[in-house]
Amino acid sequence: MPGEYLLDTNIVIALLDEDPVVLERLSAAQHVFLSSTALGELYYGVENSLRREENRRRLDNLVAAFHILPCDIDTARCYGLIRANLKRKGCPIPENDLWIATLSLQHGLVLVTRDKHFHEVPDVTCEDWA
Repeated sequence: MPGEYLLDTNIVIALLDEDPVVLERLSAAQHVFLSSTALGELYYGVENSLRREENRRRLDNLVAAFHILPCDIDTARCYGLIRANLKRKGCPIPENDLWIATLSLQHGLVLVTRDKHFHEVPDVTCEDWA
């Protein structure tokens, strides 16, 4: 659906860094979602940072403003199919990114990312808010 987006981890990081382009595009979006997978990556980054408490607070505050999409059995089935097809084509992508792409497809959302390898996943619509 137009105006409905799933943010990749690198876009959330840009948002935390107050990237003006990302902030502008986000203000025009109707509905914005985060995946539980991207959140895991972000909290992993928090735990490996020098300012854990500050970074955790910033991330917690940001996350509260978004809908979070969890994985379910339909996600798992779709993931398995896409991963097998990419393996047969010789075009694997990082596993966490594959989960994110799968959620984008499952929910009919535009995936906002700066990573080009998402274009290997058939039918995923991507935008780069760089």
